[in-house]
Amino acid sequence: MAIVSLNTASTGLSALNFQLDVIANNLANVNTDGFKSSRVNFQDLLYQQKAIPGVENSNGDERPMGIELGLGVRVSGTQLSMEQGSLLTTGRSLDVAIDGMGFFQVQVESDLAPNGTAYTRAGNFAVNSDGEIVLATDQGRRLLPTITIPQDATAIDIQADGRVLVQQPGQAEPTEVGQIELANFINPQGLSQIGENLFIETQASGTPIVAQPLQQNFGRLQAGFLEASNVDPTHELINLIRTQRAFEMNSNVIRASDETLRTIANLFNA
Repeated sequence: MAIVSLNTASTGLSALNFQLDVIANNLANVNTDGFKSSRVNFQDLLYQQKAIPGVENSNGDERPMGIELGLGVRVSGTQLSMEQGSLLTTGRSLDVAIDGMGFFQVQVESDLAPNGTAYTRAGNFAVNSDGEIVLATDQGRRLLPTITIPQDATAIDIQADGRVLVQQPGQAEPTEVGQIELANFINPQGLSQIGENLFIETQASGTPIVAQPLQQNFGRLQAGFLEASNVDPTHELINLIRTQRAFEMNSNVIRASDETLRTIANLFNA
């Protein structure tokens, strides 16, 4: 039986090592705008049934319980937390946070995502050389639908309902140059992460539902704000300590199994 415990503990070490990697990624992104933390879900493995519950014994009585031996654990999935992060004021006109449900849509390569569209909660935008609103990253992903800011614009104002207004010389009233649309999914936790703070549609997430902010229960836009990461450092550090302790206990099981096997081997060699 020491062999079984050795293998069982090894599955625990493997699963806990994966959890450590996920915690490390969460903590590494504690200051990443719009980042959504993940947690690891576990499930137990197959069981060896030594005796089946409910089987009649020689006296005609049913066995009230069985004898079952579990064979360890494995990672069943990583679950995204879509809880909204804190809204941090920046005062910058092209920094936009979504207060409520929804994702910004940005253009990516067609081989990365269906229809070349990815989704993000990060609203740190800028304007490229063509005047298009893009993510302020090294890739400069275009916001969809495309919105172009005139070269002579002196001010940009993004409204709560997604309308983009600009002030131009000689104009008494601001001019509307575009409309920001948001997307949402019936199962946003089914989205797949591809890096760059981007998510892509999967069969599990369902197809995107697109609407303007403040419509169909979508959130409102807050210009001059950014959504912070929803990682709770305190919670992650507590998980880290719990994972370390569980790792140590599984290591102790391997050590105890090794001692048992050594004792058995010595008996055979005596």
